[in-house]
Amino acid sequence: MNRYNIFGEIHKGLRALLYETALLLQQTDFTNTEEAENALERVALVADLFDKHAHTEDTMIFNTIEQAEPSLVTAFEKEHEEDHALGQQLRGLLTAFVHSVSSADKHAVGAAISQSFVHFMIFNLQHMAKEEDIINKALWKHYTDIELHGMTQKIVASIPPQKMAVYSRWMMRGLSNNEITGWLKEVKNNAPDFVFQSLMQLAGQELHPQRWQTVQETITEGAMLA
Repeated sequence: MNRYNIFGEIHKGLRALLYETALLLQQTDFTNTEEAENALERVALVADLFDKHAHTEDTMIFNTIEQAEPSLVTAFEKEHEEDHALGQQLRGLLTAFVHSVSSADKHAVGAAISQSFVHFMIFNLQHMAKEEDIINKALWKHYTDIELHGMTQKIVASIPPQKMAVYSRWMMRGLSNNEITGWLKEVKNNAPDFVFQSLMQLAGQELHPQRWQTVQETITEGAMLA
């Protein structure tokens, strides 16, 4: 029996963000002002979203198993501290780039940002994989899937709409068609219509036309069957 993965959708979105940002950095000419600004803005977004995601896990997931699994929670909270330190290192390099004047300096600091980002990405990919293995197993011991879905709903409700829109954009880019249609159907059935319509609009913007057509057809078919 497959159990509910409370990290599944958000981690897929965050991985998509990491992958696309790594590619963006590889393609960036840091002596080109527009390209550099775009890359730096993206890296700042990554550091911000991962910090906020870690805080959410600490306060709304880890705390639910802290009494039963204290040493496990402590170990993962320490990894979040390491993750924050890696993010701060990135932020420091972003600041250094802003103060770079010569093309040589911009090139050197840009290379340092790219290298630092690779370390950040590798750490987080490994960390998220461990959460989906180890933390999920602990959650499954103590909670039913219905209870875990309830945790997800509380988490979503706690995130400000503007920030949720950013997470949702990257989740659209990272999820499969089936996962997206399941997400949209759940929102359609349980949230105000304007929330559903905004997600449909986002899906239309983010998905390849062929994928978007498949998602629309599946949702329409589901509505007809209902």
